[in-house]
Amino acid sequence: MEVTRQPLGPPGDPSRAAINTHTARQMLRGGEVLGANPGMHPGMTDEELERYVHERVLTTTLDKAVAWARSNSFFPLTFGLACCAMEFMHTAAARMDIARFGFEAVRASPRQADLIVLSGRVSIKMAPIIRRLYDQMLEPKWAIAMGACCSSQGVFNNYAIVPADKFMPIDVHVPGCPPRPEALMHGVLRLRDLVQQREQPGWRERYGAIGTEEVIPTADSGPSLGTGHRDG
Repeated sequence: MEVTRQPLGPPGDPSRAAINTHTARQMLRGGEVLGANPGMHPGMTDEELERYVHERVLTTTLDKAVAWARSNSFFPLTFGLACCAMEFMHTAAARMDIARFGFEAVRASPRQADLIVLSGRVSIKMAPIIRRLYDQMLEPKWAIAMGACCSSQGVFNNYAIVPADKFMPIDVHVPGCPPRPEALMHGVLRLRDLVQQREQPGWRERYGAIGTEEVIPTADSGPSLGTGHRDG
């Protein structure tokens, strides 16, 4: 097969495509003959017009459009607490390139940010400061607890450390000590699904593990919890 390039003729030349010679009003006229000029193409048929609209027109609702814009333009706060901050910085490097998801506009002021990533352990003395920064952020706003220390105190399970969800709302928890940059990117994508209100199936649905649930026995059902009995 040989492909050659040929210049298009002037308007009205039958060699030109109908889509290049017709105005929007002419295309909407359907199969009528356009004008008295016999060299003009007939209007687009109903099937051609339907295909033209299907390929070029996107319809949605205002709420979905706003949610799509918000979920693809997070403004995170430049806030690092411990070693997880190094992994947070790595997401902006060339290998991860979090800019693909509109996440690279990191702001130095909470009044210009709508996302805070708590990357590290939170001490009791630091918790009120973090809460103050969160209260100063723009609405709507979100928070990611990055790492085991911030999520469940991790290896520093003592009186000086407090989980983040004890003093502020957390939208996504990213496990790990420290979590890799890929894990934080996965958390950002899950947050994007949360903002767009897209329900994600649980791991049992994803891996076909329905029926492997553990049964918690009641007082009159026989063995007590912790005996290792499972259903099936």
